[in-house]
Formats: sequence, C-alpha cells, structure tokens
Amino acid sequence: MDTLIIGSGFAGSVVARVLAEKGEKVKIIEKRNHIGGNCYDRYDEHGVLIHQYGPHIFHTNNKEVYDFLSRFTKWYDYRHEVAGNVYGKIIPIPFNLNTLMIVFGEEKGERLKQELIDTYGENARVPILELQKSSSPGIQEVAQYVYENIFLKYTMKQWNQKPEEVDQSVTARVPVLISYDNRYFQDTYQGMPKDGYTKLFENMLNHENIDVELNKDAKEDLIFDFENHQIFYQGQLFEGKVIFTGAIDDFFDHCLGRLPYRSLRFEYEHYSQDYYQSHGVVNYTVSEDYTRITEFKYLTGQDIAGTTIVKEYPEVYHDETQVPYYAILSPENLKMYQKYVDYVKPFSQFYLLGRLAQYKYYNIDGIVEEALKLVQTL
Repeated sequence: MDTLIIGSGFAGSVVARVLAEKGEKVKIIEKRNHIGGNCYDRYDEHGVLIHQYGPHIFHTNNKEVYDFLSRFTKWYDYRHEVAGNVYGKIIPIPFNLNTLMIVFGEEKGERLKQELIDTYGENARVPILELQKSSSPGIQEVAQYVYENIFLKYTMKQWNQKPEEVDQSVTARVPVLISYDNRYFQDTYQGMPKDGYTKLFENMLNHENIDVELNKDAKEDLIFDFENHQIFYQGQLFEGKVIFTGAIDDFFDHCLGRLPYRSLRFEYEHYSQDYYQSHGVVNYTVSEDYTRITEFKYLTGQDIAGTTIVKEYPEVYHDETQVPYYAILSPENLKMYQKYVDYVKPFSQFYLLGRLAQYKYYNIDGIVEEALKLVQTL
C-alpha cells in the first residue's frame, strides 16, 4: 500500500482515483457504512432518490473539474432555482430584479432597478452588507427589506449569530443580483449526476488499485509517534502518504480544544401527490424553525408517483453523535485550528484535505479542485 486515505467523500475519492491511475496502491478507510461522504444519496422506502445529508447541487466554472467528474457520470441538466417564503409570499432567492418587482411593484421597482444598475452595474452580485453601506435612500430601502426579510432571521437560525458576526466568506454567498436571472448559481457548468452521487462515487472508486474499508474508525489502526515523527498503521511503521479528510480535532481527541461547528437535523416526509412545493428548495426566511424544505424530485428529475421532502433544522454541534456540517469561522476558532495544523506539521507524509480537515467551507467543485491540486504536489 502506497497511500492511506481517511474518508470517502469527494476529497478522498478524487485523490484515490488519480493516484490509483498513476499506479499507486490506495486504501480508503471510511467510518460510515457507505461511500460518498455527505454527498451520499439513496432510495427511500417509497423509491424516491433522496440526499441523506441535505441537498447537494453541482455547479462550477472550472472545466477541468467538470471534465474529471464527467468521466464517472452523465448529467441531468438541472438549473437550481430557490424561492423564499416571506410571510406566505413566494419570491425568488437570491434577491434579484424579479424579486424587486414582486416586492416593490413595477413602477417603483423600475426606479430602484435603474438606481441599482447605475450604482453597481448590470449582472453585479452585491453582498447585502455591502448594499447597506449605500447613502442612497432607495438602495437603503432595498437593503433594509433584504436584510430584515431574507437575511437576518434566516442567518440567525442557520448560524445562531447576527449577520455582522458571520464570516464574510459566508455572507457573500447570498448576494443581491442585479439581473433577472432566477438561477441560484450562474456557473457555466451545472447539473446533477444522472444516476445519483452514490453511483458517481462507485464509478470513481472502481479501480483495481483502490481498496475501500467501511465501518472502520481510522483511530483504531493509526498511531502517531510524536517523538520520532512516525506513523504506524496496524502496528507496523507506515512510510506512505496519509490523506486525512475528517475532523482533525476529533481525530486527536480534542487535545488542543474542540473546534465549533454547526450541525443539522433532517425530518423527511412523504406525500402521495406529485409535488409538494413550487421549487426544489424553498427557504423559510422569517418563519418556522426550519431553514428550508427540499423536494428531491425537482433536483433529480426522477419520474415517480409521490414525492419526498426534507425539512432542515440547524443545531448546535455538541458531540460526535451529530454530523459537523459547517465550520464556524472566527479569528479565535481559526487560531485553534492552526494549533492542530502545527501539531501535525512534523509528519511530512500527513496531508489535510477537505471541509473538516481544513476547517473551511468548500462547494463540491472547490474540493475537487483542491484534491486535483494536492495530487500534483504529492
């Protein structure tokens, strides 16, 4: 065995495939009973293809990433549109010029549209906290509506923080769009794996040089000798590469502190009707305890009687019985994370890759890109 990989999500699986094609023997250790990480999907008892860990929609401007994944799947041509439920009124999300006309009416909306275009330009993406800095009364009115009705309560539900306290890399993900484009993403390449994410992973890991062990905690087999900077696997000195994609604080038993995350709780419901709601995802920005409802048939294009939805409830991450979904980025938390990076730095064969291992937010394309870059440096 040349390389040991901890975790079978996109980070670990992409690295495994590329190294295997270069002739390396690769072993993946996966704690869960399935491959695919949080992108794992499966058929529920009603035959509906669901995403077990919440909706994942692929989109990218990176042709290399798109071409690489296209080796393992065909694509369902899905363009993600999100609606917001604001006191019962359904509006496009992110807030765009269509939303502007619904909220303010055509006459006033046209005046505000022109002011937004004159200030920021057509097709601009303006973070709400940036919009609030405008001295224009009209733009201020738009900013105030977006802040109070789309951003404030939703953000507080999601992060249990005020928007001003949330890292800018997060707040910038929900901009105001100066366009009539209702798509949630404007990337060149968009879609869903035609046969599902799990099938994509099965194809990616189907290689004679890749061995996958499920239901296995890597901590049982790996020992780090900090005195001699050596790694032992199953009692034997291991001199190959170790790619770690999990939560680094948990792996080292929180010896330098517990890194904070936000977790999620999902409640699935099935209905006998063809569709439950108007869009694949509807965000509940001012009401309800859940942040959004996802209806999977929109995402996958599956033709089946009945429909399954999931309601998404953000939670404080307490312990390893939950899934750590989102790193809570702050100077204090990043300082603690850096201590873990420094802690493992003496092990030159040990690499950190992925949302948890790098304590940052990645879209699917971002982590595939990072994995391809890492392989080039190994």
